[in-house]
Amino acid sequence: MPNGYNGKILRVDLATKKLKVEEPGEIMYRTYLGGGGLASYFLLRDMKPGVDPLGPENMLVFASSVLSGVPIAGITRYTVAAKSPLTGGMGEG
Repeated sequence: MPNGYNGKILRVDLATKKLKVEEPGEIMYRTYLGGGGLASYFLLRDMKPGVDPLGPENMLVFASSVLSGVPIAGITRYTVAAKSPLTGGMGEG
């Protein structure tokens, strides 16, 4: 497994107050490299088309970068992504 990953995805459903841990294979991390790739993968896979960006069905994804775990100060990054109310597409920061 690359640095910065522990092989687990935590899914939190705030409506039902349930937690679920996914353990995808290493190929998923190699295919969707980094925070932006992982965030877009989960948004496209799990969110239904036509979801209201300001509604409760919109997802908020926090994804760690490939560079997490590298012992260099200031290089660790992560992505926060959701459906944007401004454009209707994916917005990330």
